[in-house]
Amino acid sequence: MGTALLLLRRDLAQFAPGGGNGASALPLLFFLAVVVLYPFAVGPDAALLARTGGGVVWIAALLAAFLPLDRLVLPDLTDGTFDQFALRGIAEESVLTVRIVAHWLSFAPLLLLATLVAAALFGLEQAQLTYLLLGLLAGTPGLAALGVMIAALIAGVRSGPALGGLLFMPLAVPLVIFGAGSLVRLEPAAIWLTGAVSLALFALAPFAGGAAVRAAREG
Repeated sequence: MGTALLLLRRDLAQFAPGGGNGASALPLLFFLAVVVLYPFAVGPDAALLARTGGGVVWIAALLAAFLPLDRLVLPDLTDGTFDQFALRGIAEESVLTVRIVAHWLSFAPLLLLATLVAAALFGLEQAQLTYLLLGLLAGTPGLAALGVMIAALIAGVRSGPALGGLLFMPLAVPLVIFGAGSLVRLEPAAIWLTGAVSLALFALAPFAGGAAVRAAREG
């Protein structure tokens, strides 16, 4: 547990807004830019904004989770940090599990707060806002897990960022479908499905990512 907390603190120092990496605030700034500019793009039609705003928030959340992909695994792989972890007997799966949590903490809580701003701009009703927040709370851990997994898979590959986009977007589709779909009929079943997909990704990502990191480190 002590090792996990040390790893979490290290990762948060790199990924969280205000941390050591100057680009750490970009996902949140991107999310805010999308939700602020969207009403200007579609015009003052309140009904249209309320009907489509939740979906736009989900797309912005997906892209916010995707933006830091090249910072999640590759730097530690190239500078030998994963080699040091291996020498200390810390498995790649453990490192990546902590990294998923750190990635989620770096963007999701502030993103949920920023959703309140989006709800005001889009004129969402209370029920829509509730389902939007619940859906994001259930789905963003899956987006974080998917981001770390894809980052590990492309870490040792040339043209990794372009390939990462091709892998990330299709795999994130179920989360977006169920998460944004909960806003259509305001039914809890879609939230449960979002959570189930998110949990499956969280369970799979450390093992798939760990195997990829080992292959890149030993290759």
